[in-house]
Formats: sequence, C-alpha cells, structure tokens
Amino acid sequence: MPSLVARIAVSAATYWIDRPYDYLIPDEMAAKARPGVRVYVPFSAGNRRSEGIILALSDHSDYEKLKPVQAILDEEPVLDEDQIKLALFMRERFFCTVYDAVKAILPAGLWFTEDGERRVKDKTVEMARLCIPPEDAAAIAQQKRMRSKQQANLLDLLCSFEALPSRELLHFTGAGRQSLKALVSSELVELYPREVYRRPEIYVGETEALPVLNQEQQSAFEGIGALARSGEAGAALLFGVTGSGKTSVYIHLIADQLKRGRSAILLVPEIALTPQMLQTFSSHFGNEVAVLHSSLSTGERYDEWKRVRAGKAKLVIGTRSAVFAPCRNLGLIIIDEEQEETYKSENSPRYNARDIAKYRCARANCLLLLGSATPDIVSRYAAETGRYSYFRLENRYNEQELPAVEIVDMKRELRAGNGGSISSFLRAELAANIERGEQSILFINRRGAHKLVSCGDCGYTYRCPRCSVSLTYHSANRRLICHYCGYSRRVDESCPDCGGTLKYIGVGTQMVEEELHELFPEIEVLRMDTDTVTPAGSHELLFSRFREEKIPVMVGTQMVTKGLNFENVTLVGVISADQSLYAGDYRAGERTFSLITQVVGRSGRGEKPGRAVIQTFTPDNETIRQAANQDYDAFYASELSLRRLQNAPPFRDILTLTASGLDERLVLQACRFAKARLESFLGPQSGTDILGPSPLAVVRVNNRYRYRVILNGKNNAALRAALSQTVCECNTDKRFRGVSVFADNDPMD
Repeated sequence: MPSLVARIAVSAATYWIDRPYDYLIPDEMAAKARPGVRVYVPFSAGNRRSEGIILALSDHSDYEKLKPVQAILDEEPVLDEDQIKLALFMRERFFCTVYDAVKAILPAGLWFTEDGERRVKDKTVEMARLCIPPEDAAAIAQQKRMRSKQQANLLDLLCSFEALPSRELLHFTGAGRQSLKALVSSELVELYPREVYRRPEIYVGETEALPVLNQEQQSAFEGIGALARSGEAGAALLFGVTGSGKTSVYIHLIADQLKRGRSAILLVPEIALTPQMLQTFSSHFGNEVAVLHSSLSTGERYDEWKRVRAGKAKLVIGTRSAVFAPCRNLGLIIIDEEQEETYKSENSPRYNARDIAKYRCARANCLLLLGSATPDIVSRYAAETGRYSYFRLENRYNEQELPAVEIVDMKRELRAGNGGSISSFLRAELAANIERGEQSILFINRRGAHKLVSCGDCGYTYRCPRCSVSLTYHSANRRLICHYCGYSRRVDESCPDCGGTLKYIGVGTQMVEEELHELFPEIEVLRMDTDTVTPAGSHELLFSRFREEKIPVMVGTQMVTKGLNFENVTLVGVISADQSLYAGDYRAGERTFSLITQVVGRSGRGEKPGRAVIQTFTPDNETIRQAANQDYDAFYASELSLRRLQNAPPFRDILTLTASGLDERLVLQACRFAKARLESFLGPQSGTDILGPSPLAVVRVNNRYRYRVILNGKNNAALRAALSQTVCECNTDKRFRGVSVFADNDPMD
C-alpha cells in the first residue's frame, strides 16, 4: 500500500477527462507535499510531463499501480483550502476544468515556462548592514579614515541606519564597489537580498478625511453597515441615480471594515475607471490599497497579489479578476455598476464575477454589495422579492437637478437636408458650450468611421472573407477592418464588381470626430475608443488631458459612459440611441437603457447645470423615453413584464451548448446530437425547454461556424450534470472530429 497519495488536478486533462488523479508521493517529497502546492507529474500513456496541483492527501488509493510525482514546484501552497473549494465550485458551475479555474484564481506571474522557470521572479534589492555594533563600527571608521576614507564613510553612514540599499549607500558616500567588498571581506558589513514590490503609481499624499455624507447617504451607510457587521452572509443592492454619491458610501463602508480588522474588494467594470477609483480611495486609505487589472505588467500584478496575500493591503480595487484576490478575513465585496457585461468572462472559465463574489461572501460570512444607477433586472427582482436588501439614493449629492434631456428625431433632420451624424440642435448646443468654455461628451457605441462600404449601383458590400460580417471603414488609414478576426484591406476607388460609386454607410467614432473638425475647426477633439487606448495606461492619460487641458469635446464608445466625474462637462450627446436597441437578444432594451442613462449622468456633476441630447430615429420608443426621463422604476416594470412573457431571467435561467468548427455540416450535426441527448437525459417532465440548433448573431468567425442549443429552465445540479455529460459525449464522438463544444451559463452574446 502506498504511504502517501496525492489527489491532483492535472493541467493536461481536458474537460471530458478532468477529475482528480491519484499519484504516489516519494518519501523524499513527503515533507513538502501539501494541498495547494503545484507539482510535475507524468500524464497519459506517453507519460508526458504535465503541471498539476495537489487538491488533497490520503494514505490510500483505489488503484494498485500509481505513478510517482516527479517534482514539487512550490515551497508554500499557492492555494488555501477555501480557494481549492472555489476551484471545484467553478468546475461544477461554469463547465471548466479544475486547472482552468486555478489559472483564473492565480496571477500569471506564478506560472512556469516550458523550461520550468517561473515567468516572473521575485524582485529583490541588495541591502547592506553592519555585522558589528555601531559603536565598534564608528571606532573602526575613525582608524580607517587616514588609510581608507571611502571605507570609513561607508561605516559612518551605516552606523545611522539599520540597513541601506547598497546602491544608495555607494551613491551617498561616493565610495566605490571595491571599498564595500573590502568591508564585506573583513566581516564588518554583510550584503543580503530584500524583497521589494513592483507597484503601480498611486496617490502618495497625506491621507484625507472621509467624505461628509448627506442624510440620504448616511441612512444607506447605516443600513448597509449593520448588515456588513452582522457576521452573516448576505447581499444588498444600492440603487442611486447618477451623481448621487454611491462612492462616498463605499468609502465609509470600507473604512468601517478596515477599522474592524477586515478586508474588502471593490470591483469596477472598466480599466478606464480604475485609475480614478484608485486615486480616490488611496487618498483615504494610502498603502492599504492594492490594484489588480490587466493593464498592469505581469510583475506588478504578481507583487500586488503577494501584498494582498501577506495582509499588507486590505483593500483591493480592480476589474473582473480582482474578485479572486486572496484577501484575509474578508468582510465586504462591492461590485460597482453591477449590471455591466464586462463582469462576465468570455473565455474558459466562463464565470460571472457576481457569482464568484456570492460564493466567497457565503464562505466568509460577509456582505456582497451591488451598486448601480441602472441595476440588472435580475438583481432588482431579487431585491423586490426579499433575497437582497434594498437601499436607494434618490437625489444627486450636490442637490443639482438631473440633466435636462432633449430627444431629437433624426428623420426630421434628414427631411430638412441634414444627412450628418450631428443634428442641428446638438450642433447649436455644442457651439454654446464651446463659447462658455464648458466641455461636452459625445457617445456612439461603434469605433471606426463607417459601419460598411457599399456600391450604390449594384449593391456590392465589402465583407470579411473569414467572418460573416461587413468590414468597417477606418478613415485614419483608409482601410477596411474586421472587428472580429482583424482582417484588413485597402478600400478601392470604385466598386470592384461594376465600377460604380462607393457609398459610406453608418457612423462610428472616427466619422463623428471628422464631422466635429469640419463644424468647429478651431477646437481640439479627443477620441476615446479601443483604437486610441490600446497601450497600457493611455486611457488615463487621455482622461487627464481632457480634465486638465479643458479640451472642449470628447467622443467615445462605452468607456465614456460610466463612473467618470468631470465637473466642467455640462453637455452630453448620444449620437445613435437606436444602435443597440434592436439586437437579437432579450437584454437589448436593458443595455440601451443603461448606456443612455449612464452617459447622460456624466453631465452636470459639478455646480453648473447639465443638459443632454439623445438622437434617435424612433423618438417614441418606450425605452428611449424612460432613459431620457431617468425613470428606472418605469423601465424595470415594463421590462419585467416583457421578461415574464419571454420566460427570460429572472423567471427562468438560460444555459447554452455551443459548437464551432470549420465544417458547417458537422457543427449542425453535433448540435442536433446534443439536443437529442439533452432531451433523453432531462425528459419531458423536467420543465426545461430545449431550443435550436440556432446560429449565433455572427455565425462565422475566423472561418469557424458557430451554432448553439439553448436550454431554458431552472439552473440546478441535474440540468448542469446533463449539460456536462452532453459536452463530454460531443467532444469524444469521432463523428464530430474538428468540432469544439462547450457549455455556458447565461451567455452575453
């Protein structure tokens, strides 16, 4: 019988063969083998070396012949017991392997290259300190002063400090490296490495007092704070109109938790919001703050993770992946703008940060706080039915009125001869703002110049050869680009089919920018989209320029719609409010309402009153009217009625099985097989509707066809087990070779 057996999740195991594998721990490795430690193991018939992580240890196995662990990679466990259980929860809930979950939980800097080297090594600084008492060192320095002045200076300086970085020591004394080495050889000084953290830039000024709360905020803080201090797991929803001061409530709640010795996590939906949040919170909490998001270097993320794990940072601010931060004694998780789709991962593991936060709060007996001016319909329904506690901030913090909103009918503009993207009314409002020295934000949720280029004579349209979408025209480089696979080409002078005149249809951020330059040639226009903020940190630089240089107009996509606070912005324009309204998705109305409400809320956040202009071809649309009135309650009531008719969340859950491959026929066959197997597993009495196969909105991406089967029912263990089994059967059936099949819980596309 083996003396010590490790149950290991293996990196090389695919989803359909993923399970804990038993391996023998050699006696010489037994002392280091602990749950949460990574190892190298031989895997599969060829004994290919693969990375794995120990999930549990045992003194027996159901198998007689066990392969031995080849090497232990970590001195200390990288996952604790709760994190191991979280990885197992993610496998069951999000249809991923345990190791996929582990990779999501841990920072990239912890992983190893194929050569067995860590991707990021700990950063150290060489330190120097005395080996003898300072009094003796001072006496020796006096003796050396005539013969070796540099050595004497080194000893004198070290007498005043416990330790100094050797580089600084040599710099301030003017001594050479040889003099320092001579002191080391004489055993008067020793050199040793000290670990230092690579850190992103944060506010380093004096700590500011907590913001003063008004009566409404104080009431919300007291109610939410009581829940957070109860020591019981729970969830609360904080609804607050744009500019109502939800952030100030967050600050007080976090301060209360830190005072009690507990830690907190604050999630924001966009990287662009992180610098602003970081500056705000670090001004109150200083070095207690750690930041985790993808714009940091691998070394910075790794070191911030280490600071949190060591308990040196008790407040974590970041985007989706920050929900995995290894906080000790967790007391509160806050998800700001909780309705945002960016909290959902599109790659395996396809988790939603909200679900991970719920799990962690349940395990830690702490509070999950969801905050938004436009809460997710499911979250609002949970509050209405008593599953979440509910708090409201009805008024803006500075008692300013919400922006006055004007809806412009773009059909009338066309009839009046204005074929541009900026209506005459918005143009006049922009001119007035420019004259007063006030700033404006224009929002359009499409980058590039034109949605497509088409021939007016024969109807020819440029399409991506690898995807089932039209190419988007970018005027900056006169190229047509596919936003799905990256394919690009130059546009022709005339139609390549008939030689006719090409027409440029649709509007994007580049086109709006060009039109503004034509209308107001004397002003600068700032553009914010993924074409302009690709380099790490460039979004922060653009926002700083907009604020400090008082640039008159900023044009942008979704990154300008939420969380930003510019006191001099008094006008917001929504260029095409219809753009997301008629997408083939039950969330289309919710997305449109949220986007319009959020961007309108960027106006009038200072002392000056704000205005907003919403341009639309459907001015009588109920959702647009409700967004213009900032009437979330009316929108929620109408949307909930529609969801009830659709059997959509929150009344039923939606899960999908998606197949993709190069051969469209095989993809459809796999989906039909999956549907039949699901019907067999679940039976007619399950209460689950199984729909499809149906194509995705963009059926072909990078030459791979994509179809899915949709399950509409109760997301319970039985449904997930049937879906998991079906995924495994599809991926192992030789008839569907080359077809990839995966499952998802409440997909966003």
